[in-house]
Amino acid sequence: MPPEPVQPARQRAGSRRVLMPVLYAIATAAAIVVSIAAAMVFGSADITWSTTMSVIGHHLFGADLAPGVAQSSDTIIWQLRAPRGVLAAIVGAGLAVSGVAMQTLVRNPLADPYLLGISAGAGVGATAVILFGIFGDAPIGALTFGALLGAVAATIAVGAIARAGGGLTPLRLVLSGVVLSAAFSALSSFMVFAGPDPRAAQSVMFWMLGSVAGATWSKMAFPLIVLLIMLAFFMVKARHLDALATGDSTAAAVGINVSALRTQVFVAQAILVGTLVAVSGGIGFVGLVIPHLTRMLIGAAHRAVLPLAALFGGLFLVWVDIVARVIGGSQEMPLGVVTGLVGAPLFLYLMTRGNYTYGGAE
Repeated sequence: MPPEPVQPARQRAGSRRVLMPVLYAIATAAAIVVSIAAAMVFGSADITWSTTMSVIGHHLFGADLAPGVAQSSDTIIWQLRAPRGVLAAIVGAGLAVSGVAMQTLVRNPLADPYLLGISAGAGVGATAVILFGIFGDAPIGALTFGALLGAVAATIAVGAIARAGGGLTPLRLVLSGVVLSAAFSALSSFMVFAGPDPRAAQSVMFWMLGSVAGATWSKMAFPLIVLLIMLAFFMVKARHLDALATGDSTAAAVGINVSALRTQVFVAQAILVGTLVAVSGGIGFVGLVIPHLTRMLIGAAHRAVLPLAALFGGLFLVWVDIVARVIGGSQEMPLGVVTGLVGAPLFLYLMTRGNYTYGGAE
């Protein structure tokens, strides 16, 4: 039998590379919808699937509530559990997208969205609000506004220090972020130590470990709009990010202004992370593990990695929130605890995969 022509084989391989991300995206999007519905069922209050479906049908399609569905169940499902499930999906998606951008920005597989100290800066703002009650009239909420203000301050400080040292190179960004992160964390600790209410330390710690417990429908638009804008920006720059991931010299050789691109990615990533931390606190491992998992499944091309990482991150954090509510009982567990317990073994597993590479290198 004559050998199979090479060209058809290449065409089939190319078709698989296009088809697999699409199939993953469809399956994951469907899983997110089902998972958010599951998030309305599980919790300390006993809610059945039939009750949940009735409430969803009532609010989304105008159907009458099923007989026997109490008003309290309607409130728990639609006003408490539904928005936190949606917010968990938004935050998880945003952290995963930010993790992809950060790992490309500094060309480091160990980078996560909080590497540049933005989360620590947000922690200073949130700690000030919790301890001293400032920004009470902020339209997006005092805690969110304080955390966002701290994140913006941290972003400006990191950018200014890195530029003063010669530009936004990966090394300067990492060093500036690590040093300022330690400084901001020390400032938060000092504020807790010197604050007027010693019991506030527990509230500060809970916020820093992350939670979506305070989610409401009115707070959903802000992080969702920021996520969509930044995801669209990164998608437009997908080919540039592919080149940047291989090195500055390669990116410059194909006509990319590396300095301008790095500045744009830095600012966009900072806006996204600052927004997410402001509405949910610091939730670790999502932005570290999910990008690697995505690359392992479909390769390193950012055009496919970015949207799929967003979907995987959203699905992951919805279930993290469900687990945190179920195993915590009446005392809800911070999301950062669950992501750490799940993310660390998962990341170690990915490290042992012999066929996985990052940026084209072992």
